[in-house]
Amino acid sequence: MISVDDFETRVAILEDRELVEIYLEHREAPSIVGNIYLGRVRDILPGMQAAFIDIGIERNAFLYVEEIVFPRMSEAESMPPIQHLIKPGQDILVQVIKEPMDSKGARVTTQITLPGRYLVLLPYSDFVGTSRRLPEEERQRLKEICEQIKPKGKGLIARTAAEGVSVEDLRADAKKLLLYWRKISRKVKASTPVQLIYQEPQLALRIVRDIFSADFRRLVVDSEVEYQAIVEFLESTEPSLVKKVELYKERMPLFDKYNINQEIENATKRKVWLRSGGYISIDHTEALTAIDVNTGKYVGKTSLEQTIFKTNLEAAVEIVRQIRLRDIGGIIVIDFIDMQDPNNREEVFRVLNEALAADRTKTRVIEISRLGLVEMTRKNVSQGLLEFQTEMCPCCHGLGVILSDAAIGIQVYRLIKKVASTHAAESFIFKVNPRGKEFLERKGKLLNGVITLDWGKRAHLIFDSSLPVGKPEMIEEGSEVQIEQSLGNLR
Repeated sequence: MISVDDFETRVAILEDRELVEIYLEHREAPSIVGNIYLGRVRDILPGMQAAFIDIGIERNAFLYVEEIVFPRMSEAESMPPIQHLIKPGQDILVQVIKEPMDSKGARVTTQITLPGRYLVLLPYSDFVGTSRRLPEEERQRLKEICEQIKPKGKGLIARTAAEGVSVEDLRADAKKLLLYWRKISRKVKASTPVQLIYQEPQLALRIVRDIFSADFRRLVVDSEVEYQAIVEFLESTEPSLVKKVELYKERMPLFDKYNINQEIENATKRKVWLRSGGYISIDHTEALTAIDVNTGKYVGKTSLEQTIFKTNLEAAVEIVRQIRLRDIGGIIVIDFIDMQDPNNREEVFRVLNEALAADRTKTRVIEISRLGLVEMTRKNVSQGLLEFQTEMCPCCHGLGVILSDAAIGIQVYRLIKKVASTHAAESFIFKVNPRGKEFLERKGKLLNGVITLDWGKRAHLIFDSSLPVGKPEMIEEGSEVQIEQSLGNLR
């Protein structure tokens, strides 16, 4: 289901009527993954064997030495040092393979790839490959065809959508990609850095090209403009799929009718309840994502081991759904509830891997430990749902907890006392957030808005909820008479 409004394009993928993947893109700031830029080398980092590349966006992109095209006799042959391959100030053609995230710039490569409907063209390689999601027999058929139709000196990869496609259609796709590449090559020769050379289609068309296939029952889109673009694309690539595309015209918004907005909202919550009454909790750290399984309200019927086993089985399927839905990347550690029976551990691990088989994003899973821990990695290309829709909390700065009123009250008192001890004035006015006020009043330190300090000094507090918590701001100092006059004016 594709929904387009003034702010975002959103794509929801449902399996058995259950939301499993969501893709979001701001209309004013589309994804840059797949874009090709004529950039300029800014800095070489020999210690990291990497370079910073100016591609015309806010932060310079990052290029690893292994992402530079260099002919090698074999995979075992090591790359030369990066300072021998590129130089500062050099023009360089790169493609974005990873979005800028947090404080990091985009990741780029010089190993350009051009994706089509069925094939991917590799202009700087003669490699031939096929999608690992295809059956072995079909992979062999497609590999033989690609060997025959690939342009001289270039490579081809058969995509999942190529399954069952005729030689003629594959050849037509290869020719189209070669024309794209020639057009890009001409533009590069006529351009000066820094410049965008090729831009990937926006989200709706990109998803149709990369994902939509005969496996889907239907595609529903609520924008007539996007509907026409999708139909035109499919008519030129796979006409049999056109009949599966529907234009949604009802008054109720598409995502509201199918309860997708509520599912997206739930996908930013820490706790996810299972049907049995158990739950999983998902916690993000800078290094990894930790997923914990708990029995919660589920007490089972036969034994503790069976209760734990059933909870873990249900959790394994839901965990994969949440990983796909939230687009969690990087290192993931899953803490299943300890199981005594090794057969139960193996079955949970099998169910987890079976569920992961439906995930289009590359994953690598380590076997389940005796403690019930599973370590896995998932390719991280762009921001996940949580990062896309949220920002850092100004109070806890990502810790997920905030200081208690008592801790804030004590902090405010100490900071005011520190300021008073270093100033000669006898009286002060501080503006302060009201958090901690009740604690100070309860402890007798604050009376009628005044803190009486040592050395006969007094601090008058003005409360302002817009100020940072626990950070008093001194706005005036002087004699008690002067401060009383100022307070009268302020009030």
